[in-house]
Amino acid sequence: MRKVFLLKIGWALAIFVFLDIICIGLGMGVPIFCILFGLPVGWYIARRVATRPFDTRRMLSSMLLGAVLTSAFTFAGMALLWGPWIAMLFDPAANLANLGAPLILYEPVASFIGWLVLMIVISPFLQLLMTLFGSHLTVLWWLSRGGGVSGEEAGLA
Repeated sequence: MRKVFLLKIGWALAIFVFLDIICIGLGMGVPIFCILFGLPVGWYIARRVATRPFDTRRMLSSMLLGAVLTSAFTFAGMALLWGPWIAMLFDPAANLANLGAPLILYEPVASFIGWLVLMIVISPFLQLLMTLFGSHLTVLWWLSRGGGVSGEEAGLA
């Protein structure tokens, strides 16, 4: 298991890209599985960062950088997948009511705009939050199991 955390960063990113594409496909373009995939990705990032001795600031910034990087890839994937649909907003003959996107705003154009914003912008942001949540849960779990320095050892008592 230790070998997984010592992978070169390029290999780890390549594996993430492959699995994220599978998650996009499983959701048929709706990135719900990408958002849920953020939890184990956050766990992996925190465990990977914890293998090297870091101070707290560097560890948290490394976890944030990893979460932003993974979320940026999902953003790029969603922009490639849903970006061409933006042209339908400028097509007067487009039938947005029968497109299949939910009419959550009771107006086809507004609902379609909301759907595109949800898919392209909000979903990668939710993945970012889920990845940060997973990494912080992992660090809290690790600290509760005695992985951190206690107050007495740090000279605070």
